[in-house]
Parts: sequence; C-alpha cells; structure tokens
Amino acid sequence: MTLAPGSRLGPYEIVGPLGAGGMGEVYKAKDTRLDRLVAIKVLPAHLSGAPELKQRLEREARAVSSLNHPHICTLFDIGRHEGIDYLVMEHLEGETLAERLKRGPLPFPELMRAAIQISDALDRAHRSGIVHRDLKPGNVMMTKTGTKLLDFGLAKGMGLASAPSNLTMSPTMTSPLTSDGAIVGTFQYMAPEQLEGREADARSDIFALGAVVYEMATGTRAFEGKTQASLIASILKEEPRPIGATVPAAPAPLDRLVRLCLRKDPDERIQSA
Repeated sequence: MTLAPGSRLGPYEIVGPLGAGGMGEVYKAKDTRLDRLVAIKVLPAHLSGAPELKQRLEREARAVSSLNHPHICTLFDIGRHEGIDYLVMEHLEGETLAERLKRGPLPFPELMRAAIQISDALDRAHRSGIVHRDLKPGNVMMTKTGTKLLDFGLAKGMGLASAPSNLTMSPTMTSPLTSDGAIVGTFQYMAPEQLEGREADARSDIFALGAVVYEMATGTRAFEGKTQASLIASILKEEPRPIGATVPAAPAPLDRLVRLCLRKDPDERIQSA
C-alpha cells in the first residue's frame, strides 16, 4: 500500500513517505486540526485484519501513549480510515542511531549521554509493564534535544517475535534497506530467549541495550554472521570481542557493564535498566 501526497487519513494529510518495515509504512503527515507535523504508521492488512491483534494493539497503544517521557517518541492517536488502520506519532527531526553509526563509533561523552537516555527511557517503560522487544539502532532517533526511542511497546502489543516462525517479521520500522539487510538486522539485537521462542521481558531489552551500546562504542556489531543461521548461533553461543580490543581508550568498566547486559542467561544479566 502506498499513500500519495495530499491523500487523507481522517484529519491527517499525507506529505510524503518516511520509511517502511514489517509493521507497515510510515509517512510524514500534517494534522489539519492542530496544524502540526506528525508521523503516521499504516499497518499492513495481515496485521490489522485480525480482530485480536487489533485489540491488543489498541490496549498497548493506550499504555504507550501514557508514558510521557522525554526520550520516548510520543504516540498521539490511533485510528481507522476506509479500512486502513494507522498510528499517529510525534514527528522527529534528526537521524537514526543506525544512520549515525555509518560514520563510525560515537565519542565517549556522546555515547554515555545516549546510553543513559536510552536506559532511562527503558526503565520508565519497564516500570509501566511495557517491554520494547525490538530495541536496535534503527529504533533510536538522534535529535538536537537527545535520543528518542521509537515504536515503544508496539511489538509486544502486536504479539510479534514470540515464536520462531515470526523472526523474519521486523516488528518496527526500518530504514529502506534491501530485504537481505533488513532480515539480518532484525536478529542482531535479539536476546537468546527471543530467538528460542521464549517470552521476552525487561531483561531481553537489557540484552539489546548491551548490543546497542557495544556498537556505539566500537562501530561494529556485537554479533555477526554471514547467514541467518550463523548469526543466531553467534548470539546463542559466542561472546563479543572485548570493547578495549577495538577501542583501547575505552574505559574498562564500560566493557564489564556491556558484558553483564549480554549474558546468555537472563538471570545473570543486570536486572534493571
């Protein structure tokens, strides 16, 4: 489904596309009532057509919209127009962390500022009973006022990534990559229990946080694989190269912290964001 500029979803006028992923397409739009720019995510038919998934999405959307945290992208509205289900979110100016990492690792002060803000946002959500389940650089927006987590909790609300058969369905928006890159990218930050089809909880987000901080520090991913199978095997069995081996100036406590986040057993990880 492609929405042309000028088309309408209720009171929202489409300006242009922003990206696409397993949860649908995202557009820049104008709220004609409040005269402000928003981001609209249009859900694909295979998700919006199932009544039970739609009900779960609406419940989770209500919970996420109540978070009201400076480092969580605000969810404004949810609606349906001529058979199209959509979410309305805060429109953010900036670049994703994934785009920023293409230029290399972050300087330590910038890394720590972003990591603290992401951790603070995770803590706020976890205390509200919401688990992201798809934390990755593509879901972190770097803005002038700091980081913003995108698509918070919607993966859990849709019931995705809870079984091996769903692993190829990225639950959140990705940048417009090739299908090969997008598929592999969905696994890079998943905790072992998610890959094994077990229920994800706050500690799964902690694992993803460790992988994201590792990448911010080194410019390389904590786990690599040339194929989907080898990548999953790496996450399940291997340990990432020490941060200090790639960045000698990196503080040793940072490496220890990241390794605690990346423990295979959830019980052995840091338990709180």
